[in-house]
Amino acid sequence: MTAGHGTPLKILYFAWVREKTGRASEDVVVPQGIETVGDLVAWLKARGPEFEAAFARSDVIRAAVDQTHVKPTSLITGAREVAFFPPVTGG
Repeated sequence: MTAGHGTPLKILYFAWVREKTGRASEDVVVPQGIETVGDLVAWLKARGPEFEAAFARSDVIRAAVDQTHVKPTSLITGAREVAFFPPVTGG
């Protein structure tokens, strides 16, 4: 499974991102034109109020593509999995 051109992409949601979306994971077919993590977030936000709420503070949400931490400008082309999670806090 690789992202792009109608191929499913596994998306994982953790902590409050999971709570707000109401799901831990899903397989989605990413539309053409969605090339970066930031593009994916924008597309997810448009999918409904639960996603809009989950990604309302997208500037603080961290992402990993195929288990490697990445920036919002990172490409998802060829990715099999994208995970979203809030920053880790604690002492």
